[in-house]
Parts: sequence; C-alpha cells; structure tokens
Amino acid sequence: MFTEKNLQQIKNHGLSEAKVKHQLEIFKEGIPFANVMEPASADKGIEVFSEKEQQHFATLFETEKDKLDILKFVPASGAATRMFKFLHQFLESYNPKDNIESFLQKEENRNLKIFFESIDNFAFSFLVKDKLEEKYSELENFEQGKRYFLFVQEMLEETGLNFSNTPKGLVPFHTYGENYVTAFGEQLYEAAFYAATNGVANLHFTVSEGHEKKFKKRFDEVKHLVEKKTGVRFNISYSFQKNETDTVAATPENELFLDENGDLLLRPSGHGALLENLNDVDADIIFIKNIDNVVSENYVETIAFQKKVLAGKLISLQKKIFSFIEKLHLENPSEEIIKNVAEFISVDLSIKNTPIFKEDLLKILERPIRICGVVENTGAPGGGPFLVKDKNGNLSYQIVEMSQIDTNNPQQKALVDKATHFNPVDLVCGMRNYKGEKYDLLKFSDPDAGFISHKSYQGKPIKALELPGLWNGAMANWITVFVEVPLITFNPVKTVNDLLNEVHQPK
Repeated sequence: MFTEKNLQQIKNHGLSEAKVKHQLEIFKEGIPFANVMEPASADKGIEVFSEKEQQHFATLFETEKDKLDILKFVPASGAATRMFKFLHQFLESYNPKDNIESFLQKEENRNLKIFFESIDNFAFSFLVKDKLEEKYSELENFEQGKRYFLFVQEMLEETGLNFSNTPKGLVPFHTYGENYVTAFGEQLYEAAFYAATNGVANLHFTVSEGHEKKFKKRFDEVKHLVEKKTGVRFNISYSFQKNETDTVAATPENELFLDENGDLLLRPSGHGALLENLNDVDADIIFIKNIDNVVSENYVETIAFQKKVLAGKLISLQKKIFSFIEKLHLENPSEEIIKNVAEFISVDLSIKNTPIFKEDLLKILERPIRICGVVENTGAPGGGPFLVKDKNGNLSYQIVEMSQIDTNNPQQKALVDKATHFNPVDLVCGMRNYKGEKYDLLKFSDPDAGFISHKSYQGKPIKALELPGLWNGAMANWITVFVEVPLITFNPVKTVNDLLNEVHQPK
C-alpha cells in the first residue's frame, strides 16, 4: 500500500503504518452518527441554580481554592483569517476608483457597511491609521473609497500589520485609554479573578509552533501592567498540537490521497487532538475556554462569579463522589451504601440504567469529572447537551456536535430543533482521583465520536478525518454535569464586527 517514501514520511511524522491503515479503514467503514434520544433541558439533564445556590457554590470555591492546584487551559492556535473573511472579499471585489457609497449599499456588503461606519470603535483602528499616515502624507486628500481600501490592506496584508496571519489571540480586541488589549491579554486579566491561588495564576495556551514567540513577546510587553493591575503573578506555559495526532487524507473513493510529489497528505485532526495536550498538564482543577471568548474588563467580575459557581459545584460533587468511592472500597460495603450510591448516580449524575454491583458502581464513579456551563440557544451553531444512547444501550448526557447527528433523519432533526441550550466551551474539570492521582485522559475518549468531512486540496476533493472533539467525543466517558449559565458568559469573536458588541466596547 505504501511506498518506501510514504513509510519514511509516516515514521518522521511520529505515526505508524498500522495507525494510518486504521485511519483509512475508518474512511471505508464510515463513522456512525450519535444516537440522540432527547435534548437536555432545564431540570432534565441541566441544573439551574437559584441565586442562593450560586452564592453557596461560589463561596465554597473561594474557601477551598488556595488548597488546590488550579490551571486555566486555553486553545489558542487559530489564526484570525476567518475573522476577516468579508474584508478579504472587499480587497478582491472593490476597485478603489469606484463609488464606495454605491458599493456599500448592496445587500451582500452589509457587513462592510457596518465595519466602515464603526471604524473608530475597533481597538486596532489607531494602529492602522498611524501606519497609513507614515506611508501616505496626502492620505486625507484621497477619495474615501481609496482610504477604506488602503485601511483594509494595511490591516490584513504582510506589508502592513498582517492580521490575516496573526493568531486570533494577538489581534487587538479592546482599548483602555491609550493601550490596546488582545484576547490573550484579557484571558490573563480574567484568570486573576478566579484561577489564581496564593497570588499566582497558572495558564496554559495551545498555540501553533510558529506563533509561540509572538505570544511570549506579547506577554513580556504586558506582564508588568497586568500584574500591577491585578496583584497576581502569572505563570504561562505553551504547547503545540502534536504531529502524531495528524490524520491521513483520502480520495472520495476512500483510497490514499497522494499530492503532486507522491506524498501522503497528513492534516491536523481538529481540536480533538488537544486531548493529548490536556493530558500532559497536571492540576486538581482545570478551567477550559476558547481564546476569543472574552469580555472587556467592565464585565469580568460577572464572568468570574459564574466560573466560581461551576468550580464550586465541581468541588461539592467531588467530595460526595470521593466519599462514596472510599466507602465502596471497604471490604464489604453495606446494602444501604450500595443503595445510596446507586441513587446518587441516578439522581445527581443523571445516569440511567444504574447498576447494583459494587464493581460497576466504582467504574461509573472513578472517572474524571467535568461541569459544563450551557447557555440558552440563540441560533448560534455549536455543540449541545443531549441524552445519547451508545452502542451498548447505555444512556448518558453528552455534548454532541451537529456534525455527529444525522440531520437527514427526520426524527433526529426534530430532536435537534427542540434543543434549548448549547455548550459555549465553558468547562471546569476535575482531573485527579480520590487519592490525588492524575487520570490518564486518553482512556476516557470515545473513538467512535469523530467525523469525516469533505475538503479540497489544490482544487481536488478529499476526505478528512477529525478526531473526537475535545469537549464532546474526547470527554465522552467522563462524569458530566450540565449547569445553566447566563448568556453574558458567551461572547465569541467569529467575525471582526462581533467586536462592536457591547461587552467588547469600553464604557
């Protein structure tokens, strides 16, 4: 199947021939869709806390946190390219000699109109304008269309600020006085409010290898300012998506895809590959959130309170679980203990078909724990909480991505349409067992929860294999609890115009 050149390529990539063959088999056999039974909803798979309960959990976390190792884990490898998609299209389609007003009146250019009308409200605006004024002494005399064109060019292209090839985490998001702050900087500031113990906040960013120096440089630039502002010291670590998590591409006929040089096309396998990175870090509690889900500092205390609520719920749940595990490890636990554990699993963990034997109960309890914040649906696409039946008939609540659901099946589509909540990647994770030992997270992933996508390479159609996503399939066999959190906790920046939303604008 493989040439000597292919085999050497596989070896150099940290993969094995058997692993690549297995990936090819997955293309041929396909990946089964998730069997969704019903969407989770308030008080049916999703816990909704009263203000009093929220305060209780936040206080519990505050009381316990300085005894714990806490880490904030931030996937941050994405480039900002997609954030500026409509601006790239502007550079391709607009002739600076044309009338800009007429151009912006077209319905397809609505986002551009919003962008240019609000141009001074972007944190990067003054950086771009300063650069343009250095280059063009007559800038103010240019036609407005030409000025807009040069502004976008200066923003995106390599000869300017090169935002297209900048990590999303390093694009200026907010301004305070004369200083701009990136998403990376806001993640640091926010961490000081809930992820700091004994005056130190530990953060881990997964970045592209070529971007690590840029993140380190930015940290050096803002370290003194953010530490002075928060009174917290920051300990930052970085990792890269591992080459050995890449997957081979296939032709539409499920044969190996070879490029113009006869080489295999090996591709990053989605954020599920970051399970390896998460498994390499160690802490009692890990907060996980995406790099672009930040707010301006006016709203940080509100966000931090919700994080403390989730972490307090985790600590409360862990105490109960660890206590039950210790009792079950007694030589002959009483029938009453068995009954109490089974009831706890059924009621508190929402796990159906609860077993009645000690060994089976221990299997359920001796797993990593995650508390997942979920928000009410706003029409935004994303993974949602559903009750799922696995191939063995077991029922459990899971985060399920839309790509895992057969929406061509009318019954499954109807269940998706009834969903009330989705998961904005707002996780608090318990990573150690009752003895304080670190779990091997690779043992708790569901290999069947990946998916096959259709892409292209240099104009040729290919099939790509994505590993089980970090917060869905990669954590499918964790203890999972869903908690409703307010919509203000979800503020991703998918396009540049999202930065005009209230939570990204300084008061």
